[in-house]
Amino acid sequence: MPHRHRHHRAVGAAVAATAALLVAGLSGSASAGTAPAGSAPTAAETLRTDAAPPALLKAMQRDLGIDRRQAERRLVNEAEAGATAGRLRAALGGDFAGAWVRGAESGTLTVATTDAGDVAAIEARGAEAKVVRHSLADLDAAKARLDTAAAGLNTADAPVWYVDTRTNTVVVEAIRPAAARSLLTAAGVDGSLAHVKNRTERPRTFYDLRGGEAYYINNSSRCSIGFPITKGTQQGFATAGHCGRAGSSTTGANRVAQGTFQGSIFPGRDMAWVATNSSWTATPYVLGAGGQNVQVTGSTASPVGASVCRSGSTTGWHCGTVTQLNTSVTYQEGTISPVTRTTVCAEPGDSGGSFISGSQAQGVTSGGSGDCRTGGETFFQPINALLQNYGLTLKTTGGDDGDGGDGDGGEEPGGTWAAGTVYQPGDTVTYGGATFRCLQGHQAYAGWEPPNVPALWQRV
Repeated sequence: MPHRHRHHRAVGAAVAATAALLVAGLSGSASAGTAPAGSAPTAAETLRTDAAPPALLKAMQRDLGIDRRQAERRLVNEAEAGATAGRLRAALGGDFAGAWVRGAESGTLTVATTDAGDVAAIEARGAEAKVVRHSLADLDAAKARLDTAAAGLNTADAPVWYVDTRTNTVVVEAIRPAAARSLLTAAGVDGSLAHVKNRTERPRTFYDLRGGEAYYINNSSRCSIGFPITKGTQQGFATAGHCGRAGSSTTGANRVAQGTFQGSIFPGRDMAWVATNSSWTATPYVLGAGGQNVQVTGSTASPVGASVCRSGSTTGWHCGTVTQLNTSVTYQEGTISPVTRTTVCAEPGDSGGSFISGSQAQGVTSGGSGDCRTGGETFFQPINALLQNYGLTLKTTGGDDGDGGDGDGGEEPGGTWAAGTVYQPGDTVTYGGATFRCLQGHQAYAGWEPPNVPALWQRV
């Protein structure tokens, strides 16, 4: 595979521009989240890792086999790792081949590149470098071809495929290996890019469930509220698309009339939102263990390897890690893509519920396999894609949840940056006469203007 245009001068400049980040680094020290007086806020401060409630930390300890101090350090390190990976992704350009964290405290960040000349720049950021054959763009393109080919095939026997940055391959998991080979052939994906893995269980959707709170659809089936949202002055909540269709009515856990599904997509995606009546108020919380409120402060997507926890009415709080971001999964009803794959367990009754890392909303429960007695896997629909698709604004603590959720990128006094807009890595905006590049996917809020959050934006 030919190397792309070298850009070491740009990489070096980017390293120098953020050398201060190395002071925090990924040392596992809790001090990594504390910025010196007068300096820019750290990623951990921006993402409010200190807001993680005791119930979430306790679940992390139980499910990840760590103690409370390690759980706190892990959240800090994952926040810093996300920011570092975002900066390196921008600096490496087409050479970038993915990033992931590992260790009990997520103390080690690995960044992959297709160019050995990038190793020094990666290591200068405190990360480990791995030189691989395929760029993330190449892997994503191959996975997109699989998605296209799957539309014309029955993929029930090859139900899961994803980009695995750690092995630098596109993986197809199959009940029958022949089904995986048929999918790869139909997609025209080269064997050097792909890897076939055996699996024994078919993923299924988790019906009859609540996330933070239970709700009922058409006075019949039960699902879970994912995250409270607003759309202008309308209040409501995000949930899974397989829970109900547009026009379906909902009642709350108390069986009081609640709202109506305004939009729903399933299969293809697994996203929906419900507009509630005046009897219901959106709050910036997820229902935690013992009825405790878990506050939501944003929606910055966590990297591969990061801890993530789920709230569900059947099994309560459970935690695990993010294993792959760009995943496709086939249920009996059809294929969903892209979803995020996790090691978190779930059971029927947990569908539509909340996935959260620290205080950052991640997504709504879609489906999976296994259970919480013997272990399993769960897929979630990323929340940022849901917010963007329906023009919703996530309800957060301390945020401005006004009518900026239409996601139209409208002009504000500071430039093209707009609160309520969902930004993806690589997006550029102007603010205060300067141009900034997005480092990590998130929905923008008042107070998160680009100059204020270097963990999310890089001036260019």
